[in-house]
Amino acid sequence: MIVVKKQVILRGLFGAPIGLFITTAIAIGISYSVGNGNFYPVAPALAEHCGSELNAVFFQTVMSLLYGAVFGGASAIWEMERWSLLRQTVTHLAVVSLTTLPVALLLGWMQPSLGGFLGYFGLFLAIYAVIWLSIWLPIRRRLRRINRSL
Repeated sequence: MIVVKKQVILRGLFGAPIGLFITTAIAIGISYSVGNGNFYPVAPALAEHCGSELNAVFFQTVMSLLYGAVFGGASAIWEMERWSLLRQTVTHLAVVSLTTLPVALLLGWMQPSLGGFLGYFGLFLAIYAVIWLSIWLPIRRRLRRINRSL
């Protein structure tokens, strides 16, 4: 159990800067897509809520580090060899989705309404499914090859 906790902490520390990088890359991508030459580091609603763009950027930075840390730490779930793939998937999905929802609401990434929730969570689940399948299918192929060779 101590090894698992250590892995969660180490992966969380590694994941934090990745979360910040991804958030920054998304802000750059959105700014380029607007196409007027301006940089939009945060959602306008977040800047308004925080009182200034600087406060909003600071808050988003802290939340992005935390978000990345949770995703990094949650990756240790996949190392739980005694758990079934279904249990690993459901546990991982629960941890990351329960983190995603408040972060998305706090940072203004989604509208605080039923439609905003359903749209954002639907997109989250679709992305999650694509990533999960892209990991699972090669593993399945490899296991089939190993089983055939046995």
